[in-house]
Amino acid sequence: MKIFTRAVLLLLAVAPWQSGWAQEVSANIGYNSEYIYRGIPQKSSSAFGGVDFGAGGFYAGAWAADVGEGIEIDYYGGYGFEAGDFSFSVGGTWYTYTGDFDDEYLEANFSVGWKWLTFDAAVGTYDNFGMGDLDYEFYSLTAAHNGFYGKFGTFENDFDGNYYEAGYGGTLEISEQPLMDYAIAVIHSDSTLLGGASDTNLVFTLSKTFDF
Repeated sequence: MKIFTRAVLLLLAVAPWQSGWAQEVSANIGYNSEYIYRGIPQKSSSAFGGVDFGAGGFYAGAWAADVGEGIEIDYYGGYGFEAGDFSFSVGGTWYTYTGDFDDEYLEANFSVGWKWLTFDAAVGTYDNFGMGDLDYEFYSLTAAHNGFYGKFGTFENDFDGNYYEAGYGGTLEISEQPLMDYAIAVIHSDSTLLGGASDTNLVFTLSKTFDF
């Protein structure tokens, strides 16, 4: 699993730039009032940023966030395409950390979308600080329309638990010129996911994307 996913990430990162496809490059920066990933709180008040490359349906990038005890750095790549009202993508993500906040995760990602509905799946392995690898699957279903969205996510295998998320996102403008993106969300995580009591959080996000 690990060797396969790393090989896929490398291939997806290199393939687009060995062709004559038009290339797109962008960068992003932002801030979360609460950094919560897949229903699991990571850090209050977290800054983040990343860079993305795209060409002919292929994409690759890196993203980093402040998690307090070091920096989370994620590397990802994949291929996506659309067919009528449907969209499809396949890829991989490698989650790494510069400190002792967490250990590495490596996963394969799959996504299928239809109009306003998207199903995502991830199959991964967690290094678990040398105490024996843990395997997990994550599945989510998202409905989105006119900036509003709702999501249900669940873990299976060695990880377990569910979360529910609802929110709204848009773009702040000045004189019809985009200034930055914003989002507000309510996230409820169940007690199984958090390994204790359930929790509900209100999250604000501000971000800005730069195209090159």
